[in-house]
Amino acid sequence: MPGKVKVIVLAGNGINCEYETAYACTAAGANTVDTVHINELLRGEYAVGNYHLLCLPGGFLDGDDLGAAKACANRFRHATIANTGERFWDQMLHYIERGGLIFGICNGFQLMAKLGLVPALEGGYGEQKITLTFNDSGRFEDRWVHLKVNTASPCVFTKGMEKVYLPVRHGEGKFVAADHSITSQLKKKGLICLQYSDEACREATMEYSLNPNGSFNGVAGICDETGRIFGLMPHPEAYLHRTNHPRWTREELPEEGAGLAFFKNAITYIREHLC
Repeated sequence: MPGKVKVIVLAGNGINCEYETAYACTAAGANTVDTVHINELLRGEYAVGNYHLLCLPGGFLDGDDLGAAKACANRFRHATIANTGERFWDQMLHYIERGGLIFGICNGFQLMAKLGLVPALEGGYGEQKITLTFNDSGRFEDRWVHLKVNTASPCVFTKGMEKVYLPVRHGEGKFVAADHSITSQLKKKGLICLQYSDEACREATMEYSLNPNGSFNGVAGICDETGRIFGLMPHPEAYLHRTNHPRWTREELPEEGAGLAFFKNAITYIREHLC
């Protein structure tokens, strides 16, 4: 409906942050937030085209067999929607063409990378150019990190932000590009939205544990050239209120957690451009 922001949040098959993500969308001002199982999408009971924002939350899709989110990426590329016979991938491409937003967090970012939804240079959706692989530490990392925001990025979700403090929790978060030319294009076009940094957030770092996974150039999040499709490894949905902060009893903090800004930016963009 005109003026009504509609969000679809993916669930099922190992996703485990759908409730926090859905709550963040509601708190940010979305009018309708539907949490939908993967199988409901593929049966045609819901269609991404009926929404303005598609959220791909964190978790462990299909147990991360074949690598994080790889099995689901294969499923989404080749699945046919039961009630229509339409390829799910074609539905996704149409959703992107008409201006829809996609927000991938942690496992959702891994899924986007393996589907080729980001960086999709020159509109090349479906061409995998990056991946998120095993952390250099060789273990699961569960800690809070400082992130430098690229203020020159076209990213819709990071508008007005300069730095942010968020938790990470992943075993495969190391950003790797197919070759140096991909990294060069990401830098040139401003598509590197977030980088691991020190507390001052002046520059990216490779220092462990400030950079928890060894991502080259400290890359923590990237977008496509439209700025509407964005993935990051840290978890903004895990910092929506001051009590989510690890030092909330020892520091004076705003009531609203910094992670909510990503969702508010998306909702604002939708109201201004899609409703």
